[in-house]
Amino acid sequence: MPEQASGAAVDGVLVVDKPPGLTSHDVVVRARRLLGTRRIGHVGTLDPLATGVLPLVVGRATRLAPLLANGPKTYDAVIRLGMVTDTYDVTGAAAAGADPGRVGALERGQVEAACRAFTGAFHQQPPPFSAKKVGGVRAWRLARRRQPVELRPVPVMVHRFEILALQGAELRCRVSCAPGFYMRSLAHDLGRALGCGGCLRSLRRERSGAFTLADAVALATLDAGGAAALRLVALADLLPDLPRVVATGRGAQRAAHGNPLAAAELRPGADPRPPAGAQGPPGRVRVYDAAGTLLAIAEAGPDGVLHPRIVLV
Repeated sequence: MPEQASGAAVDGVLVVDKPPGLTSHDVVVRARRLLGTRRIGHVGTLDPLATGVLPLVVGRATRLAPLLANGPKTYDAVIRLGMVTDTYDVTGAAAAGADPGRVGALERGQVEAACRAFTGAFHQQPPPFSAKKVGGVRAWRLARRRQPVELRPVPVMVHRFEILALQGAELRCRVSCAPGFYMRSLAHDLGRALGCGGCLRSLRRERSGAFTLADAVALATLDAGGAAALRLVALADLLPDLPRVVATGRGAQRAAHGNPLAAAELRPGADPRPPAGAQGPPGRVRVYDAAGTLLAIAEAGPDGVLHPRIVLV
């Protein structure tokens, strides 16, 4: 039941399949009403144009937002070639740099070669309509006022860039990348590299960290009768890539107060080393009590002592 109805705490992650036309904050407002709590935030912003995986952190899970935001992202996107806008997507006003006549002369090999240049580590300039700050002011606010927006290129990483289809002026692709990557900038920069201009026509996020579309629920299926609460991913199940240790009774008390845990305050068999293939932040460990309650996220020191950095009780 929602927090206001039962008085019980609502904690965890609600993975929403965001519909088009809403901001990420709009989704948060809707979830606050459905779950009866104001303590909700979102992990990773999706533009109104975009759809797909939008994890909402609820209750105590808000403390884990920085760690949950660290995971890789996967997008299914359609890039419109021969069109340039000020927002770098089809919702913006036309801007200079478009050459629609050149699109028909492009060969697939040219497009594939240009896409390969946007794979791996490189620097990307964020779009002027973004949440980046310029002199303490959000860039999009300056852009709306038609004031100059000068954003410095930032290092980004694209793990995979796959062309799914190339039909006429539209390029459909799937991109897996690290956090901080702007698909709108990719569309703009790819169009410029091809000499015809480009912007983002559609975007669907298929993965955000450990969460995929298989975990997501459409807003339309949620209601105030408790369906949203039933779809929460519990605190104990979050950050599965981090190693798990179980504290003794005394250790659980110390962890709850943010005190360091020595080996003697962990149950036998506890191993703070990450599992093979894990992608979580290095050195971080999930600390549980004997009942399976996630108490804290700790950091392993060189002496083997665990130092709680995020306390969840």
